[in-house]
Amino acid sequence: MSGLEVDGLSVVYQGSDPVTAVDAVSLSVERGEIVALLGPSGCGKSSLLGAVVGTVPPASGSVRWEGVDVTATPVHRRGFGMVFQDGQLFPHRTVGRNVGFGLEMARVSRDDRRARVDEMLELVGLSGYGARPVTDLSGGQRQRVALARSLAPQPRLIALDEPLSALDAELRGRLAEDVREILLASGTTALVVTHDPDEAGVMASRVLRMRDGQLV
Repeated sequence: MSGLEVDGLSVVYQGSDPVTAVDAVSLSVERGEIVALLGPSGCGKSSLLGAVVGTVPPASGSVRWEGVDVTATPVHRRGFGMVFQDGQLFPHRTVGRNVGFGLEMARVSRDDRRARVDEMLELVGLSGYGARPVTDLSGGQRQRVALARSLAPQPRLIALDEPLSALDAELRGRLAEDVREILLASGTTALVVTHDPDEAGVMASRVLRMRDGQLV
């Protein structure tokens, strides 16, 4: 099944001494597949992820979904979701209103929004947490909320940029397994960036290694 296709994608950061962060990378991710980009800090994996979702402009190459070129499509119109290292939740919103944020922006009705939020909280193991302040949650719970928020609008692909690196080792190991099961249960195509080989092996069905801006 076709899904994400990246062809010859390069990212160059301009300046007095331009830096090529991603050097003509090509890859594909089938629908429903979880693929990890594994490599040390500075190898270009986060820049590649940003170029795929649209937060980083590519210098050359293309990004296609189901054969349709989305390279020039604005980030909010690609239908891709993203989970960051720190979750980037809204501290003034409850758990439920964080999860429902994308649905609010899409003007989903209140009843449908509430049902979808409840469904997502159950999926990530946080049923009944909707009314809680996110500031009362543990680090692992906050990342579950971030994942639920990204999954709520039913993205075609979800990108996870070092989603567990801020957690302690024991929790990271447990949550890696949980995230994989959540993604599989939702049938979501995913591209995961990590520097941890064990985490990549647990979360992904396929691991791609990066070094110096290239797949190796």
